Amino acid sequence: MNDVEYTNAVTDADLLEILELQKKNHYTNITRDELDKEGFVTCIHDLDLLRKMNSPFPHVIAKAEDAVVAYALVMTREHSQALAILKTMFDKIHTLTYKGQPLADASYVVMGQICIAKEYRSQGIFQGLYKQMKKQMATHFDYIITEIDDNNKRSLAAHARAGFQTIDTYNAGKDWHIVLLETVF
Repeated sequence: MNDVEYTNAVTDADLLEILELQKKNHYTNITRDELDKEGFVTCIHDLDLLRKMNSPFPHVIAKAEDAVVAYALVMTREHSQALAILKTMFDKIHTLTYKGQPLADASYVVMGQICIAKEYRSQGIFQGLYKQMKKQMATHFDYIITEIDDNNKRSLAAHARAGFQTIDTYNAGKDWHIVLLETVF
């Protein structure tokens, strides 16, 4: 496989490639077998929202041969109302505590979605994206938080391997796991 570079989404071309990768891996565009074995993404963004979310903390991407082959989206609290499916997660986070501190008062960023092109999976790119994100966010946030559909077993396992811990589960029509990664130990 080609060398992979971890960097940030800078151009609209980067964002458009994220959207294309997102579309290919959305749960409505893959088979049941792929859903079970490969994982999936739940949300669909548009270019305008990706642009807004990309500042002041840019999305983390992996590139090979100048093409985006993976991404981890950055979402701050100011975007908590941008996607209806994520409103419940933000509301739920603000009811939780971690190490005795209410998360509503904590310094955190949400990883809004992670995806790796099929041909680049199982090569450590997932870990590489989070390593880059953690490095970027450590001076700004204490935690990276996200939620994972209980049916997305591949994602749950990958997040656990990356050091995320489940801090809560809840049901909002389906079961969700809220997971947290400390940026500084």
